[in-house]
Amino acid sequence: MLNGDACHDLLVAGTKGLLSYDPSCDYAQWKEKVHEKLYTLLGMEVIAQNACDIGIEMEAAQEYDAYRMIRFTYESERGNRVPAFLLIPKMGKKPYPLAITLQGHTTGYHISIGEKKYDIDETFFPDSCYALQAVENGFAALCIEQRGMGITRSHRHPGPGGVHQCSFTAMRAINLGRTVIGERVWDISRGIDALEKLALPEIDLDKIMILGNSGGGTAAFYATCLEERIRYAAPGCSFCSYKGSILDILHCVCNNIPSASRYFEMEDLTCLIAPRPLTVLAGQKDDIFPLEAVKQSYATARKIYDRAGAGSNCSLVLMPEGHHWCPDVAWSAIREEITKLGW
Repeated sequence: MLNGDACHDLLVAGTKGLLSYDPSCDYAQWKEKVHEKLYTLLGMEVIAQNACDIGIEMEAAQEYDAYRMIRFTYESERGNRVPAFLLIPKMGKKPYPLAITLQGHTTGYHISIGEKKYDIDETFFPDSCYALQAVENGFAALCIEQRGMGITRSHRHPGPGGVHQCSFTAMRAINLGRTVIGERVWDISRGIDALEKLALPEIDLDKIMILGNSGGGTAAFYATCLEERIRYAAPGCSFCSYKGSILDILHCVCNNIPSASRYFEMEDLTCLIAPRPLTVLAGQKDDIFPLEAVKQSYATARKIYDRAGAGSNCSLVLMPEGHHWCPDVAWSAIREEITKLGW
């Protein structure tokens, strides 16, 4: 009987990354090699060649009881303007730490601020209103539209929405020597640049965390790997070995980094985050980032954090549902971590 998966199954089973964590390695040298390889595979060098001035354009400001909201855009690279909302609390202690909040494959970043644009948005409320949750927990919030999602979807080939809305964008990026993950990481870093340029006294840019679920958690993880100004990451429903998830289960194209498995697993990349705090949030019933595979990946991540002398800065927190952000559990864990950080 013919099996179209047999060849790839054989290769996946026999794959061990050339840069997989080895307890006997020279840790500093290994970490440097992992950083160099990830930077290259994400296409960051290619993206950087198209860099430009930040080009901030302020669009509107609105006052609410609990916060002030600024809508603006910034040019992250030539030809790409990133839409963003910035929420600044009116209560609590200034200056506020900053939470960068990222939607996954929803209808867009407007969900983070509690705005309903489409009938389906009801299914994401209130649990996916990350920016509002951040304000409630004493953070300023920067929410940006991820490349290829929401209102930044391709006009020519927008896809069916949902999971595969960014497939055309992701495939084009690959053919141009980039990845859409790399582009999203770049946009996040440039978002921090934009806030540094705005120099708002209400925001403490020495205290930046990042969070998101699903595709938002994925971008949050990789951004923290490469952006050291992010001091704490809480990715939801996204951290898992490649073998246990994207090499075994159908995902959106945007999850893939060409040739990544030849060099490392996702958990190996935690060396680029350590010793900064990392809270891995996982759904107990998640069917696309299976819990057992997450636990195995976390076990390696914890060994890496132990090697970095920061074992207590890495934690796995289980949310009781499936592929879903559970605010009560997630923010309880986040509050515990920021208390340790003294924020």
